Amino acid sequence: MVRAVRTAPLAEPRARTPKIARRSHWFVLLASAILESVWALALHDSRGFTVVVPTIVFFIANPLSMVGLGYAMRGIPVSTAYAIWTGLGAALTVGASLALGTEALSVLKLVFLAGIIGCVIGLKFVKDPA
Repeated sequence: MVRAVRTAPLAEPRARTPKIARRSHWFVLLASAILESVWALALHDSRGFTVVVPTIVFFIANPLSMVGLGYAMRGIPVSTAYAIWTGLGAALTVGASLALGTEALSVLKLVFLAGIIGCVIGLKFVKDPA
């Protein structure tokens, strides 16, 4: 015997309120990207979580970076916030690695880093379509 399953009516889609990016959202996003670079470098220096101080730095910087990204996404669209967070974090990580001497400098690295930074700056100024 087959019974009809009673289901609740589909909920009406929620109206999306436009996000308003305040200066604090951008500042926290920048800080979160810096923290992303910090935890990435600490992860490398921890040598698989076998060195204590970098391991502690990683486990502090990583969640702080995520919390900051989450806060920034309250005002900045997810596509923009995430792209800026990852792009800037990656560029800062490579830049710090070059400055610390753990990465070799090359012209192509500088060109591609400039491309990442240019794209991040561009995303800051892109407006959502009406």
